[in-house]
Amino acid sequence: MDRNARAVGTVIGAAVGDALGAPFEFGPPGEFSARFPAPGAGGEMCGGGGWDPGEATDDTQMAVLVAESLIERQGLDLPDIFSRFQRWAASEPKDIGLQTEDVLTNGMPWDRAAAVHFQTNLRAAGNGSLMRASTSAVHFADQGQQATMNAARRIAALTHGDRAAWEGTAIFHELVRRMLHDADPVAALPDILGSVHPDHRDRYATVLALDWTPDQATEFNGAVWPCLGSAVWALRTTSSYEEAVRASIDLGGDTDTVAAVTGGLAGAYYGLDSIPARWTEPLHVPMPSSGNRVLQLPELLDLALRLEA
Repeated sequence: MDRNARAVGTVIGAAVGDALGAPFEFGPPGEFSARFPAPGAGGEMCGGGGWDPGEATDDTQMAVLVAESLIERQGLDLPDIFSRFQRWAASEPKDIGLQTEDVLTNGMPWDRAAAVHFQTNLRAAGNGSLMRASTSAVHFADQGQQATMNAARRIAALTHGDRAAWEGTAIFHELVRRMLHDADPVAALPDILGSVHPDHRDRYATVLALDWTPDQATEFNGAVWPCLGSAVWALRTTSSYEEAVRASIDLGGDTDTVAAVTGGLAGAYYGLDSIPARWTEPLHVPMPSSGNRVLQLPELLDLALRLEA
């Protein structure tokens, strides 16, 4: 498959999963299929829960902010990304994670804000850094395993002081990198786990094991490791982009983020053409911190191609 198709599929796939899952957030398992029992019948970009049909959430908004910084700054400029995050948080976005909001508004500098939050709260292993990783994963995919995993950790650390969040985001980066180079992501997992920090390796080995299922999770899927584990489970137990995203939303809970992570992985694996047009056509990403502009599919495609280039 053409590499561009995988790269663009990663970015668009994550955004589509986000928009599809948003109306079902915190709902019960199986709600998506109960409402849309026939795959391919249409109507799934239904909106609801405060979201318009096809509207992406903070997951994709933050991914766009990371992408635009990487492109405009011609590489990783952590203070610039943090500043963009702060302006976005101050623009009253429709949704923002409680931890992310606290870090971005606590008045601390970019290299201290997340650490201070973690020291105070002792909890910072949410999936908020993983949810926005599709664009950075594409950008760093040509720089090798160590570089892409380290970049993921550094971006994650802007808002999440718990290393568990860094390692989950790093695994996602490397999975995308492998798929952009036509590797089997499931077969690559043992090698990837070898590069995970030893303090967190066993936890990720558990949720990424071939016999793990989301009903074995001991934490809510808003935590980073069951979120990533659920996304990989959805990818390896289905046979198409559509099936994978449906399975992830049907898990219930933090459906927008689990579906965004699943959509990014499935988009990288199956490519852009695998994503149904009935899902991409209504897709749009409001950017409240940028003059209320709205990115639609053509702008998102261009952004993904520029990241790949």
